[in-house]
Amino acid sequence: MTGSDERLAVLKTYKLYIGGKFPRSESGRSYAVSDAKGRFLTNAAQASRKDARDAVVAARKAFPGWTAATAYNRGQVLYRVAEVLEGRRAQFAEEVAAGEGLSAKRADAVVTQGIDRWVWYAGWADKLAQVLGGANAVAGPYFNFSVPEPTGVVAVLAPQRSSLLGLISVVAPVIVGGSTAVVVTAQDRPLPAVSLAEVLATSDLPGGVVNVLTGRTAELAPWLAGHMDVDAIDLCGAPDDIHADLERAAADNVKRVVRAPLGGEPDWTAEPGLHRMSSYLETKTVWHPMGV
Repeated sequence: MTGSDERLAVLKTYKLYIGGKFPRSESGRSYAVSDAKGRFLTNAAQASRKDARDAVVAARKAFPGWTAATAYNRGQVLYRVAEVLEGRRAQFAEEVAAGEGLSAKRADAVVTQGIDRWVWYAGWADKLAQVLGGANAVAGPYFNFSVPEPTGVVAVLAPQRSSLLGLISVVAPVIVGGSTAVVVTAQDRPLPAVSLAEVLATSDLPGGVVNVLTGRTAELAPWLAGHMDVDAIDLCGAPDDIHADLERAAADNVKRVVRAPLGGEPDWTAEPGLHRMSSYLETKTVWHPMGV
């Protein structure tokens, strides 16, 4: 550094988030990320098929521990994520504004709604069993209970337009019920997702519960749809012209498929309801003889 006030900017290199770590893509590829006006922002890692496989392995490894955690504990962990999000809201507002072309005021409102939504999902963690499960009336001297259980490893193709609020709206309902996630970020607006990965890494969420891949959605989606160790897939961010192909690939191991409306995305500002959470839960029925 000389006597001049000028300095070189410290440019950030964005990486993947797999198993609680931030590796580069094994392919060494990256791609340019631009803002809503086409101006260069940064380079992001372009995930490969092997990166996707590694992410599935990490999600599967994390699943037993995450699903074994008490619902109350999962709620605490998710709330801690919201606390860290709140502390970095200025950064998220800047990234949302740049990527989605919003005013600073509007971007801040989107971040606020995203944090509030994460808190909303955190509050559901210890209530799902009561709302979605129950005791069933049966003819005989038995107790019969319906109990929701997590699906397993879920591939999430994140919304392409809503880079934070939409992202939270598809990721939080997966993990709140005990499943783990492999997330393919919005292709052209990945920065909020990568920053969310940094938040997850510095919160109490165990590594591997959420894995984040940046890159080409149309390239990564078929590999995840056809992966035999992925139990469900959310097609929200998939290009319309490959939806049918992805559903056919998912049928090979009877994946649960959460469809997306063709030609657009849902209104992410609307109340989310229970649909997405229940989409990643299986209902187990338990019979138990009554005591004398």
